[in-house]
Amino acid sequence: MRHQRLRFGRGFRVLFEHRRVQAAQMVLAPGASEGGEGNRHRGADQWLYVVSGNGVAIVAGRRQRLAPGSLLLVERGEEHEILNTGRTPLRTVNFYAPPAYTGAGNERPAGRPR
Repeated sequence: MRHQRLRFGRGFRVLFEHRRVQAAQMVLAPGASEGGEGNRHRGADQWLYVVSGNGVAIVAGRRQRLAPGSLLLVERGEEHEILNTGRTPLRTVNFYAPPAYTGAGNERPAGRPR
């Protein structure tokens, strides 16, 4: 078993991982965005859960409003961007299967889970 309490500081932070899945948290300030043109995970699916705040996800050219309780699946290879459209920080918990990032937050090459 592994446990970690989320503290939602700033930016993106990998929390921990297992062979097949990785957990991370992300905080976007009002007006900020993450991703955009060319941003895609070639080797992992991403599940994004909105803890607090409001925003918009643009995935493969389609827009989806985000609010607390929203669960979004970004499939591997889909270009995507997350924007904070609210007045408070947008806080999300993200799961990547298989792991998509190193502990330092750098994206792993496709097909290289560890």
